[in-house]
Amino acid sequence: MSQWYPKKGRVIFHVDMNSFYASVEMAYNPELKGKPLAIAGNPEERKGIVVTSSYEARAKGVKTTMQLWQARRLCPELIVLRPNFDRYRAASKEMFQMLAEITPYVEPVSIDEGYMDVTGTEQHGSPIEIAQNLQQRISRELDLPCSIGIAPNKFLAKMASDMKKPMGITILRKRDIKEKLWPLPIEEMYGVGNKTAEKLRGIDINTVGDLANSDAYQLKQIFGINGERLQTRANGIDMRPVDPDAVHEFKSIGSSQTLAEDTTDEAEIRKLMHELAENVERRMKRKQAAGQSVQIMIRYHDRKTITRSKKLNHFIENKADIFYFANELFQNHWNFEPIRLLGITVQDVDEKKNIAKQLDLFTYEEEAGKEKLYKAMDELSQKYGKNLFKQLRNDDREEQPRTSFQKDFLDDFKR
Repeated sequence: MSQWYPKKGRVIFHVDMNSFYASVEMAYNPELKGKPLAIAGNPEERKGIVVTSSYEARAKGVKTTMQLWQARRLCPELIVLRPNFDRYRAASKEMFQMLAEITPYVEPVSIDEGYMDVTGTEQHGSPIEIAQNLQQRISRELDLPCSIGIAPNKFLAKMASDMKKPMGITILRKRDIKEKLWPLPIEEMYGVGNKTAEKLRGIDINTVGDLANSDAYQLKQIFGINGERLQTRANGIDMRPVDPDAVHEFKSIGSSQTLAEDTTDEAEIRKLMHELAENVERRMKRKQAAGQSVQIMIRYHDRKTITRSKKLNHFIENKADIFYFANELFQNHWNFEPIRLLGITVQDVDEKKNIAKQLDLFTYEEEAGKEKLYKAMDELSQKYGKNLFKQLRNDDREEQPRTSFQKDFLDDFKR
C-alpha cells in the first residue's frame, strides 16, 4: 500500500458528475434514459439556452450554451426540461456526503464536482479501490454516473477526470504528463479560456507541451502572473491544498440572463435589471452578506461583451440599492446597440457579521428603520405579489447613507 500513499506526496481525487442535471432527471424518470435530453432555462422561448444535455444529445451536436432553436435543428427529437434546482441540490448533498464519509478533506467546487484528499486513508483500500467503490456507490444509490481523476495534485486530478467520460477512472502521475498531458490541444487545459488560447496560439503555443516548454519571460510579459501559473501547471506542479472551507469564501454574488431576443427596448431592459437585482438580493440574504462594489455586464448582438464596475462608500445588500447603481452604470455605458445578455454582480462581498461598519447614531437609526421597512415590504409582497411598491429616490441620493459572480457558483444550490 505504501506505493500508493507516499510519505511526502499526496493522493488527490477530482470527482466530476457526468451531465449532472440531465442525469438527475433520468434517475428521477427512468423513461428518459437513453434519450436525447436537454435542460434549458426557458424551453418555451425560441432563444432559450441549453444549460446541459445528455450524452445522447451531445452525440447529435447539442452543446451547453447553444440556443434551443439550434439544438432542435440538430436533434429534432430532443426532449427539453426546465431545471429543477431543488432536485439537483438534494442529489448534490447526498453525493458530497458520500465523499465526506471517506475523508474530511473534501472541497466542493460546484454543485456537481469536488476534490478529495485521500492521503492517509489506507483503511479504505488503495486509491483505485476507493475510486471504484465510490463510483459504484454513487451509481447504485443515486443512479448517477461520475468520472474520477486520481493524481498527486488538484490540477492533474482535474485534467484526469476529463480524460474519460462517462463513468471513467483515470490515473495521472507526474511521470505520465509528457505522454498523456502534453499532446493535448492548449484549449483543453484547465484554466485556459478561449481568449487565452487564442493569444497562446498567436505565439505558436498550440499544445500543453508547448506551454510547458515555452519561454517563461515571454509568458510573463504577455499574461503576467497568470502566464507563470499556467506554465507551472502544464509541468504538473500545483501546491494548492484541498480546502474544505474554500466553499464558504466568496467575493462576488451575481446573476445574468440572456434575453429572449436581442433588444433595445428600454422597458424590457429595465424589467430584466429589476429581476437580476432581485436575484442578487435573494442570494445575498441567503448568505447574510453585503458588498461594496457593483458591476454590470452587457453582451451585445455581435457577442461583444463589456463589464463596468463602481466602488461604493458603503456596503449594500438590498435590491433597490443594487438596481440603482447597476442602472447608473448601464445608462453611462450602453451604446444603444441591441443587447443579448445582461448581468449584475455585487463585488467585494463579505458576511455581515464580518463587516465592521462605523455608524453614528443618526445613520444607525436610519438604516435600522430601513431594515424594518424592507422587511414589511417583503412580507406584503409575499402576500399580495411582487411589484407592489415603487420606491421613490431623492435627486441628492449620493449624499444619503445606503444600506441594503464564492463562491457564488454554489449559491443556487444551497439553502
